[in-house]
Parts: sequence; structure tokens; C-alpha cells
Amino acid sequence: MDRRKFLVGAGLGIIAASAPISISAFGAPTKKTTKSGRLKLSFTPFELKLRHAFNLAKSSRTSTPGVQVKLEYEGVVGYGEASMPPYLGESIASVTKFLSKLDLSQFNDPFKMEEILAYVDGVEAENRSAKASVDIALHDLVGKLIGQPWYKIWGLSLDKIPQSSFTIGIDTPEVVKQKIKEADDYKVIKIKLGLDNDKEMVDIIRQCTDRPICVDANRGWKTKEQALEMCEYLADKNCLFVEQPMMEDKLDDTAWIRERSPLPIIADEVFHRLPDIVKLKDYYDGINIKLMKSTGMSEAYKMITLARAFGMKIMCGCMTETSCAIAAAAQLSPLIDWADLDGNVLIAQDVFDGVKVIDGRVTPSDKPGIGVTPIKGLYPEF
Repeated sequence: MDRRKFLVGAGLGIIAASAPISISAFGAPTKKTTKSGRLKLSFTPFELKLRHAFNLAKSSRTSTPGVQVKLEYEGVVGYGEASMPPYLGESIASVTKFLSKLDLSQFNDPFKMEEILAYVDGVEAENRSAKASVDIALHDLVGKLIGQPWYKIWGLSLDKIPQSSFTIGIDTPEVVKQKIKEADDYKVIKIKLGLDNDKEMVDIIRQCTDRPICVDANRGWKTKEQALEMCEYLADKNCLFVEQPMMEDKLDDTAWIRERSPLPIIADEVFHRLPDIVKLKDYYDGINIKLMKSTGMSEAYKMITLARAFGMKIMCGCMTETSCAIAAAAQLSPLIDWADLDGNVLIAQDVFDGVKVIDGRVTPSDKPGIGVTPIKGLYPEF
């Protein structure tokens, strides 16, 4: 059988299997699954203050609502979080309401990840960041019980992590230049565009640095002709790709741009969960996976498998998050083409330690689980 046909068939089979990957595939120690404890979930709201106003083509904000989550079993604690930028349609109220509905005490074996996450996903539709917070905490917990970080459980090598970009929102020339200085540890600059002064913004960046750029138009370009003209302009500015040039409902226009663009076109706001890949594969060159959009690490892993079967490029992005969610996403980094994992450095005060930028690469620690440690005095008590 042709290998590509086999991969596509295998990838489509993933959609039918709505439950996440089973930990049994990784040979979890039997002694870990015979304990009589119960899972205990706790959570608290936590507002993420930003270092700078986060300006996009259609919005601006100085903070992001969040919820910190803990999942405990036999005295071992896994950490997770939900981060809710406005376009996700979630809030602290909706996330805490969803988490309050969960009865994880019915589970006495955290290694039954398929069963647990299928239950969480089935309680209500949507609520993707709320589901992601539980998924991340469960992965952290199980990784700690196994005694290994998830990139090792998945058999991945940190040597294959791509360099991450640092995001610069739409702002005044003075602030843009200041942000570029803050991005010294990063080898790629991500630019938010979608207004009338896009070329001016790019020119300011190019006055300060010759590092490669990637562009997120955030649905801001009005016509397919404008979008194509910008793609052609950016191709001469050492740009790697363009995210979401048009509104979500402009699929035919996006396909027209993709056929003519010298740069790859990546789906962001239009893309959320696994079935979307099949719908979008003929319109976009790749997808931007974010744990808060995709309900967490388990579904993100499946997304990578399916997208690769269709020959798509993979980007892993983030919201403004603490190092908790960034470290979780970093476990998947060896599988992707591009990383945009800077959410923890965009906030004013991180409450976790666990990822480092090494030669421009956001690198998780060797600690088990997702590899983070709460910072005493900063992490909220609950």
C-alpha cells in the first residue's frame, strides 16, 4: 500500500476515535494503577497582567483572564491552566462553571487517560480552554507518576525543537523598538498586522533587525488582492509564512491566495479541533495548534499526526499564558515546523519555572510531567 494513502487512512481513523491516546501504549508501571486513591480537582481564577498592551487588528487588551488548576492523586499534584483571550468566547465565569460540573473523584486510576478525558470532553460542548486545563494537569500528574517528561514518554528528542518566535503586537514605533530589544533571546520575530500601516510596521522591524519574521494578519486584510499583494511584499522581507490573512468564512478567497502566494498560508482563528483539519486541508498550507483552542496535549498530538498525513505544515502557538501551558506545548515541539511559544514572557509576572530559551528554542526541563515548578510567593494559594 502507498505510504501516503496509509497515513491518510490512519489519520482519518483518529477522528473516529474521540478518546485521547492511552497511556497504556507507553508501558505505565502496573504498580501505579493499583492504588485506591481518587482524583481531586481544584482551581482558582488568576488574571494575567501583560507587560505591554496587546494590540491586534481588531482588538486591544492589557490582561488576559485565566484559571489555575491542580489535579491531585495520592499526594502527587499535576498543574494546568486555562487562558481565555476574548475571541475564544470563554471567561473566568464560564471556565469555573464548567470545572465545577466535573466529578473526577469517580476515577481512581489516572492512567486511564482516554476514559478521563473523554468524560471531560463530553460534559459540555465547547469550553475548550477549560478542557485544556484538565488535560494539561492530567498529563503533568501522569508524567510525574511515571517519572518522565512527556517528550520522553512520546519518544521525542529536544534536538528537533524549532526556534520560537517572539510576538510584537501593533504599536507605536517607539514601543515596537523596545519590544525588539526584549526579544534578544529569540531568533524569529512574529509581527501582528492587519491595519492600514502594515508596511510601515514591517519597515520599523527591518530598521532594527534582519532576523526572519512571520506575520499574523489576524483576519485583518479586506480583499484577496490586498492579501496577495502583502504576501508578495513580505516574501522579499525574509518572511517565513502568513497566518490567517482573511476572515474565517472567506475560504474560497483563501484558496485563491494560497494558489498564488509565495509564502505558506497558515490557519489560526478558523482552526480549532481535530475535524477542522479535514475541512481546511484544501484551503491552507498548515495549521496553528494552540492548546487552549484544541482542548490540550492529547488532541494536539492527534492533530499533528493527521495534519502530517495530509502533507500540511505544523505550527504550535499559544495565548498569553504562564510557563505551565507553555511547557505543556513545548513537550510537542520536536514534532512541529514552527514554534510561537512566547506567552509566558509577554505577561508581567510568571508564577511557574520550567522552560528556558536556549539558542532561540523554548526548551522544557527534564523534570517529569510537563516539567514546571510553582514559584513560592507568586503562585496563588488554593
